[in-house]
Parts: sequence; C-alpha cells; structure tokens
Amino acid sequence: MRLTNLDVTLRDGGYRNTFNFPRQYALDHAALAVEAGFNWVEIAYRNGSFNPNTSNGLTGRGDDDYIEDVTARIGADHVALIAHPHNVDAEDLESAYAAGARLIRLCVNANDPSLTWNLISHARSLGFVCAANLTRVSNLTPRTIAELSGAAAAAGANALYLADSNGAMQPADVTRMVTVAGDFSGLQIGFHAHNNIGLALANAIAAVSAGASWIDSSVLGMGKGAGNLIAEQWISYLDSCAPESSGFELAALLDLSALLSDTVPESAPVVPATDLLLGRYNLSIEHKSKVHGLDSQARVRAARDLEQALSA
Repeated sequence: MRLTNLDVTLRDGGYRNTFNFPRQYALDHAALAVEAGFNWVEIAYRNGSFNPNTSNGLTGRGDDDYIEDVTARIGADHVALIAHPHNVDAEDLESAYAAGARLIRLCVNANDPSLTWNLISHARSLGFVCAANLTRVSNLTPRTIAELSGAAAAAGANALYLADSNGAMQPADVTRMVTVAGDFSGLQIGFHAHNNIGLALANAIAAVSAGASWIDSSVLGMGKGAGNLIAEQWISYLDSCAPESSGFELAALLDLSALLSDTVPESAPVVPATDLLLGRYNLSIEHKSKVHGLDSQARVRAARDLEQALSA
C-alpha cells in the first residue's frame, strides 16, 4: 500500500507556541519536509483554530500571502491547510486555492455536519484534494462513524480522517474504527495520532495494518498537549520496512529536526501530567482546567469522575 504522509508541525505544533513560527522558519521547514519525503505540508489553519481568538499567529491564520510564499518555495502540490467549518466560507476556499493551497482538510461537527459537507463539495469543484476530518473519534460510536463516513463520501471527499484528538485510543480501537470508516465510505482513510499515553506509533502502525493510507506526524512530535506521532520515529520505521524504495531522505529529516529544536524552544518534547490524564480518561482539552492545579490524588479522582459522568 502506498502511503500519503502529512507533516503537521506548523499547524498542530502551533498549539505550543501560539502559532507564532517565524515566517522564514516556516518556509525553511516546508522545504526540508518535502526534501525529507513528506507528500504534504500542512502549513496552517485557515482563519483560526476552533477558537480563532487563541490562534492569531502566522500558522493559525493561513493568510493568502503566506500561502503564496510557501507555494513559491515548495510547489502547490505539497501545500495543505485545515479549517473548522464555522471559520471559513466559499470565498475563503476560493482565495486559498488561488494562493496555491491544493489540499484542504475540513473538520466535522458530528452534531451538525451539513456545513462541512457543503464546503467539501465546493472545495472539490475548485480542484482541491479534500479530506473530511472526524475529530475526537474516541468519543464517537461505530454507528456514528459509519454514518459520517458515508456522508463524507457522498459529499465528494477524497479521504476521511480519524483524529485521536484526546490521545486516548489503543491499537485495537484504531483497527476497529479504521475498518468501519473504510467499509462505510469506500474512501482513503487517514489517521491523526496524539501521544498522551505513548501509543501514537503503535496506533499508526495499527491504522495502516487496518487499511489507512494517510498518516499525520510532526517533527519532534510537536503538537497540542503531549504532542503527535513523532515524525522521526515514524519515517524511520517506514524506511526500515522498505529501505530501497521508501522515498524518504532521513538526513533531511534530521536536519529539519535540528532546525526546529534550535529555532523554536517550545518544540522540546514534553509529557505534561495533565495531558497524560486527559488521554488516560478520554477527556478533551476543554476539560483541562478541571484536572489542573490539584494535588496528584485529587487530579486523578477528578479525571476519573469526569470520565464516568461523561459516559453515564
């Protein structure tokens, strides 16, 4: 199976440095990522994260002039964006496409997905490669995943992403959900891992074994909370599976890793205790304040009680 690999450092890593990557660094990062063998570089949110007020930096906005600069450096066929449907409209998609972006991932509100389906249809008419992004899939039932998968296909999506936003999934969960999504959509399936309980690499391997063909990773694992699948580990694993034909340049990836480490202090790998608890008890980032700042026993109790209340 041929995999499509996305580097999400500039976007997901933005949660660690308020999306304030220096512009020159972002351009150099994108160039090295492509040299290392990534198919796509997700350079930004378009018009902000779920809460746009917290993502006003360069890679939280995804302005047209920034897209144009990256496109000039790496070519349009490598430039990806992600967006929440309440932050963009048809005109935004048209402008981003004209600036050079060619992949757009649109997040799905499971309770009201119609806006995403309409945007996907318009994006496809413009020429975008388009993926529907199911966030917090660990909170969705297999039936809901099946329904959303079929609707994404009907809207015209090229791929369907399962995002373990809470970092709570285990390989058996991943296998089950990837299988359901593939069976009910017929689309290419993607997986976006978070590493709250240290299973991002194992989960990515399970996803591919179950049929996923799009995988996200970030350099140094830089991403929200405990971070994402670590690109250096993932690409090394793939290269070890097919060293003669992988298409990866490990030296370029190591250069990128060193550049990120030297340029962006917030890129240092971390495993915050609160994020570990969020992953262990399948809680979202919005619950962070409820398990933060307490003594250790109280934090564990608070996380466990929240899990039980949400599942009741």
